[in-house]
Amino acid sequence: MAIEMLYFAWVREAIGTGSERIDPPGEVTTVSALIEWLAGRSAGHAEAFADRARLRAAVDQRFVPLEAPLGDAREVAIFPPVTGG
Repeated sequence: MAIEMLYFAWVREAIGTGSERIDPPGEVTTVSALIEWLAGRSAGHAEAFADRARLRAAVDQRFVPLEAPLGDAREVAIFPPVTGG
């Protein structure tokens, strides 16, 4: 299942790209498991995903908790908490 990953703010800066297309293994079934798998891809990924409490996610443009199932997700965005003002 190919997924378009989108990264924002300091997550993007740590990884070095704003997006990438990935094909995670079948056992990756939640956003949290996806983040864990991605953390092993490079030093930048590991740095970006080191503190999971500082991450938020959206699956197919809907905000979800990190424990949310991926289902048939086509797009997953990872970003820091957003503040308004």
